[in-house]
Amino acid sequence: MSQPRVVVTGIGALSPIGVGKDAFWEGLLRGENGIREIQVMDTSKHRTHRGGEVRSFGILEDRWTAEEHRLGRASKLAIAASREAWNDSGLAGVKVPPRRIGVACGTTSGESQIFEEEVAEFLDRGHEGLNINRLEYFPVDVIGSSIARHLGVQGPVNTLTTACAAGNYAIGCAADLLRSGAVDVMIAGGADMFSQTAFTGFNSLLAVAPECCQPFDKLRRGMLVSEGAAMLTLETLPHAERRGSHIYAEVLACGISNDAHHMTAPHPEGLGAVTAMHNALRESGLKLEEIDYISAHGTGTPANDKVETLAIKKVFGARAYEIPMSSIKSMIGHTMGAASALEAVACAMAIQHRVIPPTINYRNPDPLCDLDYVPNEARNHPVTVALSNAFAFGGNCSTLILANHARH
Repeated sequence: MSQPRVVVTGIGALSPIGVGKDAFWEGLLRGENGIREIQVMDTSKHRTHRGGEVRSFGILEDRWTAEEHRLGRASKLAIAASREAWNDSGLAGVKVPPRRIGVACGTTSGESQIFEEEVAEFLDRGHEGLNINRLEYFPVDVIGSSIARHLGVQGPVNTLTTACAAGNYAIGCAADLLRSGAVDVMIAGGADMFSQTAFTGFNSLLAVAPECCQPFDKLRRGMLVSEGAAMLTLETLPHAERRGSHIYAEVLACGISNDAHHMTAPHPEGLGAVTAMHNALRESGLKLEEIDYISAHGTGTPANDKVETLAIKKVFGARAYEIPMSSIKSMIGHTMGAASALEAVACAMAIQHRVIPPTINYRNPDPLCDLDYVPNEARNHPVTVALSNAFAFGGNCSTLILANHARH
């Protein structure tokens, strides 16, 4: 018996360039730079001072409970994105058994902001400064379970913590659950708030650019720490068709791997990236010439961009030079566990609107990065199949493939 196809029927997104999927997409097409001076923390002792923050999402909080207002920022971002994805899918008025709906959410830092703030209080005032009740909202699984409570979901709830690849992992996990028949609907994606720990850590690695993110540019100087959330409503195709829902794209495959090389550096030959792309292509059954667009991991660090370019050449050969690819991190920074989920949204919208978002801040060609990076301006281009890469610390690599569900 063949497994059911899995499709995207709802999208929610919060980013430094826009709150809501439409604002996010319009910001991408404008090539908007969401990087600004950081407001949520004092950066005076750091070597860099810029990053990406979601400036306001109050409009999405109007129906939250008192407990939800007490949640950490990552959970709030995740709930807001999930609610938009749920409403966008049209499921709000449809009777689906709650036990047949699940959640899969990726994250890197979880609710580390709660821990950071409580540690600061402890150092300032000792035990009297600690808010024990607030620590209830610190465990990483709170993010997924908070989405479930907000939507009244009673099916499986998974929180995946494979760092910057976590959004792809969550979407892949959700698709597997749908194909297995365990559920009919999944809310899947990723969320992360702006973390002092991440900002300090990446600065200590000298991996943060001082001004802007310039993926694949010869003079690139690093990534920018950011925050955001994106959630997608996934359904089996028969379930979506029965209710006549709008379909953005089909989830064809999610290839994963681990290069087992280094905690923070990619394998110099792109071993994990190559394996993840091969795994995704094999699972999808696609030929190389069927890929129309690549959403790059594209962090803007010297090592990552060079290795990702090399890996794509190894997988696609001469065809690599014909496939447009871009990095939206040039506009929104690195949103950690939300990154590949936001990139999945960009791919689904590119398939819908036949437009590819650009890689902004690209000025100086690099002979080691010599592919078509869609520099500085969005490009009209029919996208039937999009491939999205996400590579993370610890060697966690992933490749998601989305397609127009009516392509055949």
